[in-house]
Amino acid sequence: MNEIFLKKAAKPLIVIATLIWGSTFFIMKDALDDVDLMFLLAFRFTFAAVLLALVFWKKWWSIDRSYWWRGGVMGVFLFGAYAVQNYGLMGTTPGKNAFFTAVYCVIVPFLYWLVDRRRPDRFNVLAALLCIAGIGLVSWDGGLALSWGDGMTLCGGFLFACHIIAVSKFSQGRDIFLLTVIQFASTAVCCWGGALFIHGIPTRGLPTRAWLVLLYLAVAATTLALLFQNIGQKYTNPSSAAVLLALEAPFGVAFSVAFTEESPTPFMYLGFLLIFVAVVCSETKFDFLRRRARAEA
Repeated sequence: MNEIFLKKAAKPLIVIATLIWGSTFFIMKDALDDVDLMFLLAFRFTFAAVLLALVFWKKWWSIDRSYWWRGGVMGVFLFGAYAVQNYGLMGTTPGKNAFFTAVYCVIVPFLYWLVDRRRPDRFNVLAALLCIAGIGLVSWDGGLALSWGDGMTLCGGFLFACHIIAVSKFSQGRDIFLLTVIQFASTAVCCWGGALFIHGIPTRGLPTRAWLVLLYLAVAATTLALLFQNIGQKYTNPSSAAVLLALEAPFGVAFSVAFTEESPTPFMYLGFLLIFVAVVCSETKFDFLRRRARAEA
């Protein structure tokens, strides 16, 4: 695929990925009533790995040993993030799960600084603070008490931050499509291991509704959305990518409000506004305001 096109499409692809993921929170909440979490994740990533491996089969001749360990590390972080986040979903609402997951937008700039010695600029820090303030407002329910599900979701957010950094570091100079296939495969292996260790493979038949959910999660939320994320991250600064990825949270709450019993509050709307300002800050560094001030001067 054309390199110039991928660079131009990088950020829009990240936003499309967050929109798809936003639609999965309330779907996952219902699906976990019918399907064991580890089997659900194992099915998602196995299906995605096989599908992408078949689509990009001509690329396999160029693979070398470095792809296996790079994709393996990315896959292990992704497995941990999804497993912890989705176990957390069992103990909180879909909307709060979406927003507490987005804590990675605050962690990424500083984790990237630690790993790559690249200090975040003041706009990265401001965007992260605005983002976490928005998360707090949307999640506010009259108190600061956290459920066990909220706590696990926050841990999942940290693991997603680790995954974002891993993708940023390991994708440079590598074919992102091959790397994504190996990432999916290593995540799937971890999930099958978890399924066998915790509950075993389900032997009873699943309802048709559950299979439809599994297919949607495998094709849209895994194959397409994670591939879009990996492509987007390869050509985007990690701090900017983290704030764009945080759009998953408002999309998640919006879908949850639209399709479940969650109700919007004034705090939620203010939180949405702060998240939007955080994205503008991260992407533009408010350069349009400075240009206007210079023009008026």
